[in-house]
Amino acid sequence: MDTFKKLKEFYWPFKGYFLWSMLFLLVVTGITVVYPIVLQYTIDEVVLGGKYEVVPYIALGFIGIMILKGITTYFHQYLGDLFGIKSVYKLRNSLYEKLQFLPFRYYDNAKTGDLMSRLTADVEGFRFFLSFGFAELIRFVLLIGISLVVMFYYSVPLTLVTIAAMPFLAVVVYKFDKNVHPAFRGIRKSFGKLNTNVQENISGINTVKSLSRESHQITKFNTSNSDYKDNYLTTSNIWAKYFPLMEFIGNLSVVALLSYGGYLVINGQVAPGELVAFFSLVWYIMWPIMNLGFVINLFSQSKASGERLLEILDADNEIKEVVNPIKKDSLIGHVEFKDVTLKYASEDEEALTSISFDASPGKMIGLIGSTGSGKTSITQLITRFYEPISGKILIDGIDVKEYSLHTLRNNIGFVLQESFLFSSTIKANIAYGRPEATMEEIIDAAKRAQAHDFIMELPDGYDTMLGERGMGLSGGQKQRIAIARAICINPSILILDDATSAVDMETEFKIQAALKEVMRGRTTFIIAHRISSLKHADEIIVLDDGNVVERGTHEDLVKNNGPYQRIYDIQYKDQKTVLQSQIG
Repeated sequence: MDTFKKLKEFYWPFKGYFLWSMLFLLVVTGITVVYPIVLQYTIDEVVLGGKYEVVPYIALGFIGIMILKGITTYFHQYLGDLFGIKSVYKLRNSLYEKLQFLPFRYYDNAKTGDLMSRLTADVEGFRFFLSFGFAELIRFVLLIGISLVVMFYYSVPLTLVTIAAMPFLAVVVYKFDKNVHPAFRGIRKSFGKLNTNVQENISGINTVKSLSRESHQITKFNTSNSDYKDNYLTTSNIWAKYFPLMEFIGNLSVVALLSYGGYLVINGQVAPGELVAFFSLVWYIMWPIMNLGFVINLFSQSKASGERLLEILDADNEIKEVVNPIKKDSLIGHVEFKDVTLKYASEDEEALTSISFDASPGKMIGLIGSTGSGKTSITQLITRFYEPISGKILIDGIDVKEYSLHTLRNNIGFVLQESFLFSSTIKANIAYGRPEATMEEIIDAAKRAQAHDFIMELPDGYDTMLGERGMGLSGGQKQRIAIARAICINPSILILDDATSAVDMETEFKIQAALKEVMRGRTTFIIAHRISSLKHADEIIVLDDGNVVERGTHEDLVKNNGPYQRIYDIQYKDQKTVLQSQIG
């Protein structure tokens, strides 16, 4: 029950619904046990005793009992569902909130499909046990307890003979639970992998089709689907093995009841109506115990789901704010790195090694180097997407850890290499980081990003609804909207992570011309593979394998005969050759 204890905060506040539901369940169970008593009275007193005049009263009383049972059953089920639904509403909100604040390091290893499975199937599995499974367990206990009381009232010896097989049944049920829980955890894990495959396939369908890898994806899906099927078959095998054994033990009790009970009736120690009532009551005991496997089934699924949910709720968030963080509306934008070293995981090699530089307010810093050299890592440390293992990052002379995350990130405009747009209007996407922005400010941001003209050509202009991930726009158009979104928050620090990689040279020139005005007074970091995007930077930092290998202005670096010059020659060699051939 440790899983349920850890999740107690989500369902305990709604215990009132559960307690009222259990009160109505007690009434329902009591009425259920009345049926055999009415049957015993009818046989012994009416049929055998000849009291036919009470038949109308028995009939009316029985109808009244049925009406009462119907009303109480309604309130029991409704309040039980209310308990489960309200509990998982709070749980689902907490899970989603936790996912919003988990660091990038968590998402480096997480699978989107698996996370979706946890927030849907696992949450629903937990809810079903709260709403139904737990109530069924209590109903079984009440039904067995009340039935035993009535049975002992009728005949102690017959009751003892009837329940003699119960301890054996309890042992089988216990072993069933020990085997079925790991099997259900396997089902949940395989379902998460199956979801991940589907999600990745749908998201990357263009790549799949362009490379004719449909057959590969089908094989990959079949493998995951087969694993899911095998886990289910394992669970079904456990169920098929234990359930007949539980049923066999239960039927032994019925045989004992009929044999010994018939003997007692013949000898006049038990009335015929009591034996008939006993037969009904023993099934009120046997049926719950035999179906205890079903409840254990639900419990095991719910427990497995709860464990997967706790993995999210208990995930460590290394990006934490100090007790009293600094909160400001704006920053000056002076960025300093002092001997900063970064590892993405303890077993990984260093992504950055002893990086130091000083970016004065309003300066433009260019970052260039091969893939994996550490360019993006530097900018992700500024925004505290990751934490360095040593060294300090200062903004305006204060460690970034001292700022509230809202202050820090609300003053940094970040345009990622892969632009992500939400399934909303263009207007809402541009104003995403600053919802209170006026329409004039949104349009101004779009104009500066060279996005206004193509937006106005769309049927609904700024009110145009975008498809998933900006479907319907070209890569360059999506990137310009992402740049407009960064501009709209009026940041003190602007980070462009290869932000013009998806646009043509002409559009890149226009964006850079517009950004010159935007960058004035702001500290700007530009990551680019094209030297044309960096040549006007106040300082260019050349990175290789997490180390700074060169730094200086464009003019200085092309004279150094170093890595930067080699990149310059590669990019401009073809252009020089073409020009020379044209002149010749």
